[in-house]
Amino acid sequence: MKRFFITLSYDGENYCGWQIQPNAISVQQKLQEALSTIMRKNIAVVGAGRTDSGVHARHMIAHFDWEHDDFDAQELALRLNKFLPKDIAIQSIKEVASNAHARFDATSRTYSYRLTRHKDPYLYKYKYHIYFNPDIELMNRLCEILLATNDFTSFSKLHTDVKTNICKVSHARWEKTNDGDYLFTIKADRFLRNMVRSIVGTLLLAGRGKLDEEGFREIIAAKDRGRAGESAPGHALFLEKVEYPHDIWI
Repeated sequence: MKRFFITLSYDGENYCGWQIQPNAISVQQKLQEALSTIMRKNIAVVGAGRTDSGVHARHMIAHFDWEHDDFDAQELALRLNKFLPKDIAIQSIKEVASNAHARFDATSRTYSYRLTRHKDPYLYKYKYHIYFNPDIELMNRLCEILLATNDFTSFSKLHTDVKTNICKVSHARWEKTNDGDYLFTIKADRFLRNMVRSIVGTLLLAGRGKLDEEGFREIIAAKDRGRAGESAPGHALFLEKVEYPHDIWI
């Protein structure tokens, strides 16, 4: 049995998210159907994690197993790209160690979130339009608190099946881009469901002058999702990168 990692990207607008759902179309479903059709075998794919409805990915990893005749990975990637819809693209397919796991072996994941104060009919699908000047200096002071936080219960969707809400955030920062927009980048060993969007929504309260450092610490200590801000919309969120140990690659 051989295991392969698929690197792909997608525009999440037309999907309920990564994970297969009973009454909606997901990216995982589309990839699984395409792979099974081309390979003429029922093939299950496992992703590095979930992305919510409407969320995009520049760099998602999924794995599948294959125990039949060898195939040309580059040719398979080309065939998948012809078969898949235009909003899902395969970058590469590479063999990995047989026990490598797309989700559990990931050492970090990086997300970005984009804000704009400019109405742009060409980019509105990928940026959250705000109507105020955010105080990113204060927002970045709150980001420093995130780096020292372990329990992210206050930023997690309720009633999930995870066993722990402990995460280690290694990077979180806002910056103003050359075109006058705002970019938030956050990296952690793992993310809870809805975590990035709820963090962004809470930081935007600070950006509008409605939350200070003491209040932010109180939200974290409360371990109560109801104390944090509303989740920012999913359409401006991107999964940017998933990283793995070097020794899993063949």
